[in-house]
Amino acid sequence: MDAVVWVSGAVVLVGLVGIVIPVLPGLVLVVAGVLLWATEQQSAFGWTVLGLAVVLAAAGMVVEYLVPGRRMRAAGVRTSTLLAGAALAVVGFFVVPVVGLALGFVLGIYLAERGRRGGHAAAWAATKQALRAVVLSMGIELATGALITAMWVVAVLVS
Repeated sequence: MDAVVWVSGAVVLVGLVGIVIPVLPGLVLVVAGVLLWATEQQSAFGWTVLGLAVVLAAAGMVVEYLVPGRRMRAAGVRTSTLLAGAALAVVGFFVVPVVGLALGFVLGIYLAERGRRGGHAAAWAATKQALRAVVLSMGIELATGALITAMWVVAVLVS
């Protein structure tokens, strides 16, 4: 195997890690790794694999936002609550490195729902529902990235 395959594989791997640790654009990096490989291949097979990777990534992104979003709306969690969570996640990232991102997100959701709903029990129930939706979203994105990765590995072995 040549160096381009190894570099492409490294980009794909970093993309998969970026899905689990949401600091990097994970799925975009997975597709970028396949793009790098396809560019080197310069064959119909390589371009077909890239096209399938792009279609899978697009479908995964759509599902990643539709399914959890529907569940959160059904539970009464607003988009503004998630924005508050995201804002405090950014602050938390700089205040408490690494774990501050998650802590800030949870605290932001809880505080927004506490202000909106008034009580701890209702706010905590909404926070748990929002966290479930985020985990589901990450799971969908990870499954999509793993599927693209598996397809790319098979393509590398076959070509």
